[in-house]
Amino acid sequence: MKKIFFVVFVFAALCGCGPRVSREAPYGLGAPRLKTGDLIFVGRPVQYDNGGDSMDGAIASATGREGEDMNLIHVAIAEVKKDSVWIIDATLAHGVDRHPLDTFLKDFRFRKGEPVFIVKRPKGVDVMAAVERAKSLCGRAYDVRFQEGNEDFYCTELVQVCYLDKEGRQVFKSEPMNWLAPDGTMPAYWERLFGNLGMSVPQGLPGTNPRRMSESDCLQPVF
Repeated sequence: MKKIFFVVFVFAALCGCGPRVSREAPYGLGAPRLKTGDLIFVGRPVQYDNGGDSMDGAIASATGREGEDMNLIHVAIAEVKKDSVWIIDATLAHGVDRHPLDTFLKDFRFRKGEPVFIVKRPKGVDVMAAVERAKSLCGRAYDVRFQEGNEDFYCTELVQVCYLDKEGRQVFKSEPMNWLAPDGTMPAYWERLFGNLGMSVPQGLPGTNPRRMSESDCLQPVF
């Protein structure tokens, strides 16, 4: 686990993100390296999985893979304005919202350790149009039902509906969703959440998740 953080810090130093610019561009998430339309995936070290007692923990449990050091729990859209960075994403705390990078970093500050950020850049997408679509959806609620076709959005769903190819088709495809932990049990968080909504856990229904989205062929790694 220490290896992950060592690699992150060394990489930041090699890319010029040392003490001189750390306050302006934490984790290297600043202009000019970050471009409008880039997708920022948030990684949570496996050792901080709290067994499904929070949404982050439940997502990590359902989408993680055996033997990996990190689970991806969130994705956000970057918008770069001169030397400032804005984030558009969908979270429980804000719904669909556009806010400064600092707010985003505070939202994903863990009680132990540090998050890992993976930035990927879409290919074959009009990213300016994608960002404008995302901005037009600000104010919508977070989709706690995780169902396609309603007025609300969860993080990867927001990206999916906004990122289109030249023919206007979504570049990120839906797949049957898995909500089970690696051992085949259902995390208590999902049972409580969907039970309170009066619905069963939507196991197998179409949707998206950060892990699978990050592996799409239409994305190229940036840092």
